[in-house]
Amino acid sequence: MHDIRAIRENPEAWDAALSRRGVEAMSSQILDLDKARRAAITAAEEAQAEQNRASKDVGKAKASGDEAEFERLRALVAAKKAEVAEMQDKAKTLDTQLTDLLMGVPNLPLDDIPDGADENDNVEIRRWGSPRTFDFTPKEHYDLDGVKPGMDFEVAAKLSGSRFVVLSGGVARIHRALAQFMLDTHTEEHGLAETWTPVLVRPEMMYGTGQLPKFGEDSYETTNGWWLIPTSEVTLTNIVNGLTVEQSYLPRRYTAHSQCFRSEAGSAGRDTAGMLRQHQFEKVEMVTVCHPDEALAEHDRMTKCAEAILEKLGLPYRTVVLCTGDMGFGAQKTHDIEVWLPGQDSYREISSVSTCGTFQARRMNARFKPAEGGKPGFLATLNGSGLAVGRCLIAVLENGQQADGSVDLPEALHPYLRGKTRLSAEGVLE
Repeated sequence: MHDIRAIRENPEAWDAALSRRGVEAMSSQILDLDKARRAAITAAEEAQAEQNRASKDVGKAKASGDEAEFERLRALVAAKKAEVAEMQDKAKTLDTQLTDLLMGVPNLPLDDIPDGADENDNVEIRRWGSPRTFDFTPKEHYDLDGVKPGMDFEVAAKLSGSRFVVLSGGVARIHRALAQFMLDTHTEEHGLAETWTPVLVRPEMMYGTGQLPKFGEDSYETTNGWWLIPTSEVTLTNIVNGLTVEQSYLPRRYTAHSQCFRSEAGSAGRDTAGMLRQHQFEKVEMVTVCHPDEALAEHDRMTKCAEAILEKLGLPYRTVVLCTGDMGFGAQKTHDIEVWLPGQDSYREISSVSTCGTFQARRMNARFKPAEGGKPGFLATLNGSGLAVGRCLIAVLENGQQADGSVDLPEALHPYLRGKTRLSAEGVLE
């Protein structure tokens, strides 16, 4: 959420930054609500003061025997009491309207973010590895002979509908190994704290990280009002919801492996083949809570943590900075890491790493006490995939495929597979 004081102090600059995201100027609408809200608060305070003065004078009038003055003052007290209640209700209503309006406004991009309309305007900042040269035409993951026995979309469709999959045998084992490998790397080499959190959350947790109110259609709500998490960013970030922590507590770096659920309402018809875009999937998430001054350095650090997973697996990738038109709702700056998929002959997103500044912390009312003393400030929050497990499985299978339909597996996974090094053309780990 946005700092109303920043909008009051420089509405033109705020509107200009918002326009870079394709959002029309909103400062006048917001400031009109803010002005009316503050006027109602002031009117309630003035009426309360008049009520208090009149209440004191009522006793004096009664003691002096001035019945007329007593009745006048008593009526004035009753009128002011009603006025106070009316103005307080008005201020509360306006405050709710203002909060609801601000809750739907995306974060402002940092000054160095490239302007653009969509993913075509993103800017590549580096590449790692060289795509493998095949002496045959590479296939997509779901067409590989060794994969077909362990990746069943028909049974999944019978069970749940489209965009689900049933994994079994060697493919399921590789999928599990990838998640364990990611967690071990992040905890043992990158200093993240392994965490396990619920996948059902209260709606205020979804508001805190920005999935609600604007993107409710992209997630699943249960009949009792809980929400299935679209990513454990929701739970990990909300650990500090409503808290004021000591600066010495920071930074806090978390990682969690979880099931994730997305209705993908805004992506109908896209990537329907294979495992690339599913309603239920697994992800190893990274979240950092830190001092705002450390957020940009932490963003670079977190990006390197995600890249390191791909490098250890020997998977070529490129890293791009997202333009203003492609950034997520809560982000100030985002790096997308795209892994090479030979079956598609293209790079595809496998991780988004974003710094949100204090945007989410304001929504969660999450603060820290400065070490040097003074007024508590809002925390900075960051999140990133480290990585999407299913997409990493796709990349491992496609990059390691052989002409006979078997798959050579990355050396980093061998210890997690009890020394097995390949998936045979029959779908058996060997």
